[in-house]
Amino acid sequence: MKDTYEEHSRKMDKTIEVLGHEFATLRAGRASAAVLDRVSVEYYGAQTPIAQIASISTPEPRVLVIQPWDAGALKAIEKAIQVSDLGINPQNDGKVIRLMFPQLTEERRRELIRQVHKYAEEGKVALRNIRRDAIDAYKALKKKSEITEDDLKDIEKDFQELIDKYCKDVDALVVKKEKELMEV
Repeated sequence: MKDTYEEHSRKMDKTIEVLGHEFATLRAGRASAAVLDRVSVEYYGAQTPIAQIASISTPEPRVLVIQPWDAGALKAIEKAIQVSDLGINPQNDGKVIRLMFPQLTEERRRELIRQVHKYAEEGKVALRNIRRDAIDAYKALKKKSEITEDDLKDIEKDFQELIDKYCKDVDALVVKKEKELMEV
């Protein structure tokens, strides 16, 4: 019974971790290699993340430099970035690709904040789904008479407290990302 609780708690931790990663992929006016995590390149017939075929560095706060280990991948990387939803035009000098991150406009900041709230709501829904699955598992145990009605009520209360804690964590991540996005 205790291991089921811990298992669901780990799933909730993972949900928060994934949400944090999603937030990291939203660009905030400064260069971050995390924005390239969702961009895959057609490389020798397989979709490959850019980080696996090139080194990515940040020489200046708003510039990313991508240097492929195989010069033949340069065009494929450039094309993958152009068709992605980054909204940045890559500059190819024949050896490296530079991504210049422009200052965010007020409109773009608002759009990114809406995206943050969308991700946060999806995260909260995922947390509630985990709670529902856990409580359903305990209800099945109660139906088999392995736990009592009082145990079930205590477990439901514990999961509600747990979900409240994780929702506060999500809200804290949202506030942090909003602050980051609104910095000029």
